[in-house]
Amino acid sequence: MSSKKNLVIVESPAKAKTLKKFLGSNYKIEASVGHVRDLPKSELGIDINNDFEPKYITIRGKGELLAKLRKEVKAADRVYLATDPDREGEAISWHLMHALKLDDKKASRITFNEITKNAVKKSIKEARKIDMDLVDAQQARREVDRIVGYKISPLLWKKVKKGLSAGRVQSVALSLICDREEEIDNFIPKEYWSIDVQLKTGKNKTVKARFYGKGKKKLELNSKAETDKVLDEVKNKAFTVSSVRRGNRVKNPVPPFTTSTMQQEASKLLGFGSQKTMRIAQQLYEGVDIKGEGTVGLVSYIRTDSVRIADEAYEEAKELILANYGEEYVKERRQYTTDKRAQDAHEAIRPTSAKRLPDAIKDSLSRDQYRLYKLIWERFVASQMPQAQYTTISADIESGGYSFRASGSLLVFDGYLSVYKKNEEKEEETSMPEVMDGDVLKMTEITPLQHFTQPPARYTEAMLIKTLEDIGVGRPSTYAPTISVIQARNYVTKEDKLFYTTELGEVVNKIITSNFGSIINTDFTADMESTLDRVESGEIEWKQILRDFYPLLKDLLDKAESNVENVKLEDEVTDVICDECGRNMVIKYGRYGKFLACPGFPECRFTKPLYEDTGVKCPKCGGKVLIKKTKKGRKYYGCENNPDCDLMLWNKPTGELCPECGSALVIKGSRSARIACSNGECQYSREAEQAKDD
Repeated sequence: MSSKKNLVIVESPAKAKTLKKFLGSNYKIEASVGHVRDLPKSELGIDINNDFEPKYITIRGKGELLAKLRKEVKAADRVYLATDPDREGEAISWHLMHALKLDDKKASRITFNEITKNAVKKSIKEARKIDMDLVDAQQARREVDRIVGYKISPLLWKKVKKGLSAGRVQSVALSLICDREEEIDNFIPKEYWSIDVQLKTGKNKTVKARFYGKGKKKLELNSKAETDKVLDEVKNKAFTVSSVRRGNRVKNPVPPFTTSTMQQEASKLLGFGSQKTMRIAQQLYEGVDIKGEGTVGLVSYIRTDSVRIADEAYEEAKELILANYGEEYVKERRQYTTDKRAQDAHEAIRPTSAKRLPDAIKDSLSRDQYRLYKLIWERFVASQMPQAQYTTISADIESGGYSFRASGSLLVFDGYLSVYKKNEEKEEETSMPEVMDGDVLKMTEITPLQHFTQPPARYTEAMLIKTLEDIGVGRPSTYAPTISVIQARNYVTKEDKLFYTTELGEVVNKIITSNFGSIINTDFTADMESTLDRVESGEIEWKQILRDFYPLLKDLLDKAESNVENVKLEDEVTDVICDECGRNMVIKYGRYGKFLACPGFPECRFTKPLYEDTGVKCPKCGGKVLIKKTKKGRKYYGCENNPDCDLMLWNKPTGELCPECGSALVIKGSRSARIACSNGECQYSREAEQAKDD
């Protein structure tokens, strides 16, 4: 009898440890530690003249590992390639086939959506050949992204500085953030008013109502004069209930997590960045040592855009809900619709066993692992529970010909909220006493409130991920790396969880959009994702994407090259003298934008910050207003006399003070500039053209 064993090759040592528990002594588990072959870093690695043939090389540092794997392959009867169940995982297995000189007679591909005993053993029974459509979809993405990066990035090096990069998805993400910054800058707030009234019933119960309109017609209050008119006409008038409506309202449970929704909720509820969420989720997927069980995978595969779940998972959730919550919480199975653009290759993210309660395994998990696992578990279980039910009451109240509205709701059955009651549900219930048609209510307080419309909110990670998903740009595996790259390049900075563009990011975005806007935009990038999906489904050949795409890019590159020659930034010589060698210092672009450097580099390495003079006098002390940078690279305007003068503004000051509150006036807007007060509480604003006349 042969003494040879079966060899299983996975990506990570953590996954290898989990598999050893399930497969027994006849299997040896080894890890490739990610990719073993890739395109070379030092060159394009794609033979454009030979139909885009890729040039793969062994990744530096992987030679010793491959030598070890070759010995293991030689000693094995069968080899199972068990890399992740997605395009990237399929490509890694295909590269292993080549690097280890394997053939279909000896090696097979196995995949499992969760690392459990049943799933792993079933995958071995269903071992298959490498799916070349999946591999080709990955190759197409890799080549398109490589060509974009390696062809456009040198343009940025010429235009701005070395070390910058462009990318299909990252450039769209940067453009979204820059566009939002422009929207905010150009936003003009509009005034509007509300009127809240507090009333008492005959039983001395309080009813809170808000102004609605004239009779049954809604009326907007856009000024103090309009508001005062309403106040005058209801003054000393009776408030009479004209109609009461009672009804029911339901709130549906949310689907189990996809990669995107998990990242969004982990950001909002746990404060995790997308990279951190994916790192912890990967740990939960690959396996954690649980007391009494050993190493087990706790969640299903964590890169997915599907919301469907397996029959076995539903049955287990149903049993758990029945046992822990009762029959009224068990309804017919909920089937959720996956977005039509989704690949739907895997299930939704769920616990591998719903019966493994978060609190029961809390002691075996790190704090962050526990919090994310609990979130995944609660979302999954809640997705198979019934709706929350409310009774509602609303009343129209008339006074002086105007109408006010009051409403309330009462939760009568919590349904899925018994498990998944998060931030957005906290204020669902509002009390409302019983009132009847014809009731006359006594007004105890009436409050007019001035409001101003607000600019669109800056992107958080959660908002950016949702937007990228909504417009069809990127895939589950790309969101976290994309956000990481634009931060690492210092194109954007994150402050208080909000993204702001840096000067460097604005410069790069302008170059990309002005020179390559026709192929690096939301529509083109979303269409590319759909085309890659068609490669995966076997509808089109992968190299056809390159044949169609490259001529478009080359034409834009040729035009941009001539444009770049005309606008190439030379080092601008200044009258600032180097402190160390006496040369005139020059302006350079660095990680956070412009700075002063000695032209004698590398002999002299002296540098200093560059503070550009705006030509405006400080409205507080009369000093020069300079353009400065925060530590994270965000541009602001500060006085040369800092710290004695504390002027610090995000928009360029005019040198004037606000006539209403005395704060500094600034210039806002790039499309239609206007003068506005820098004090957020003051709404003073005027057209920029009027500045000289006032």
